Amino acid sequence: MNFGIFLRKLRARWLLLLSLAVGGFVVSAVLMTAGAVGLAWTNTEEFCIGCHEMKDNVYAEYKGTIHDQNRTGVRAICPDCHVPRQPGPMMVRKLQASLELYGHFISHSIDTPQKFEAKRYELATHVWTRMKETDSLECRNCHKESQMSHDLQSPKAQVRHAKALVDKLTCIDCHFGIAHKEPNGPGPREMTTSKAP
Repeated sequence: MNFGIFLRKLRARWLLLLSLAVGGFVVSAVLMTAGAVGLAWTNTEEFCIGCHEMKDNVYAEYKGTIHDQNRTGVRAICPDCHVPRQPGPMMVRKLQASLELYGHFISHSIDTPQKFEAKRYELATHVWTRMKETDSLECRNCHKESQMSHDLQSPKAQVRHAKALVDKLTCIDCHFGIAHKEPNGPGPREMTTSKAP
């Protein structure tokens, strides 16, 4: 075999490998960027209320609540309470939410106020269950127990928070129906779920 032919073949193989590596890097970078943009977009209030089921029902209830308007001007929007910030739990929640699109596009199970009201308790229990299983992770993203000034709480709140710690309750066990209308039926405290350690 001619040494020149061997070098050309070797150079062609390395050029092919280099091209594949660069191409793979570019495709990976584009996919990662598109994924990050998609995740950011689906964590906006505009995205969450983009369908009338959310805009006309739960978002309408949320307007004017303490999480929407308050003396400090700090707002909690849909993803603050319904989507974890940590990457792993966020991806799990996004996958769960993608399955919920079935109700929007296929079954139309909550596309009227009457249908929404009929499913309100079921929908609430899904949220409560998730929050109990994660020890109210979404609440704790903003409300840090270590930063709470118990001295600024009412005596009643101090007693209840101390009892909640002893009883191993999580935020949602007591603080539900704050941003949305409380459904008829037992609340989160009556539910049994496995709670995160």
